[in-house]
Amino acid sequence: MDWFPLPKPLCWRPMIRAERAAYIDRRLAELYPAPPVPLVHHDPFTLLVAVLLSAQCTDVRVNLVTPPLWALADTPEKMRRVPVAEIQRLIRPCGLSPQKAKAIAGLSGLLVDQHGGAVPRTFEELEALPGVGHKTASVVMAQAFGVPAFPVDTHIHRLAQRWGLSAGRNVVQTERDLKKLFPREHWNQLHLRIIFYGREHCTARGCDGRGCGICRAVFPHRRRAVKTKK
Repeated sequence: MDWFPLPKPLCWRPMIRAERAAYIDRRLAELYPAPPVPLVHHDPFTLLVAVLLSAQCTDVRVNLVTPPLWALADTPEKMRRVPVAEIQRLIRPCGLSPQKAKAIAGLSGLLVDQHGGAVPRTFEELEALPGVGHKTASVVMAQAFGVPAFPVDTHIHRLAQRWGLSAGRNVVQTERDLKKLFPREHWNQLHLRIIFYGREHCTARGCDGRGCGICRAVFPHRRRAVKTKK
């Protein structure tokens, strides 16, 4: 990726964390002005199931698996009537299919019995559903309901460390740090922008904190590779 020139006043000294965050925010908005949601879906329920399936699986694979699943059942009412074994058969390529199939069947039943067939709009209610953790709930709140959230996946965790935005050893701390750095109204699109940049440019193996355009811009004199803290 081409070098991105820094504002002149910042060229003669290292950037502080807030300056790096502001630069990254602007640059990613230029690169990805309208980032799409990577998981194909058509309503909150299909997004919820797709995000659940994406755990330890690529979005590309999930998007191949979900069309046959939606053809069979694309509402909680329909999904709760599908045998767990049939759900598992369809989602097997995503990995962890026994656990995911049970979770999909279980949450579908709870949505019908406790929420009138609708996906709830609070973190607490979402995280009470089978197989739904904080990251999954955050994606649904952000992308289905427009509530500011900052879901942190492996790409965001890795880049936050490479860019000196967080020293968190886990995604919980990284999320907390990023929320403090960036405007709340930017969170929903920014987390997608970071994901796309991490997949296309600052990849796990293709950049070590010194190779991509943003890494070179915010740390132009970095000499050592950055090892991600899990």
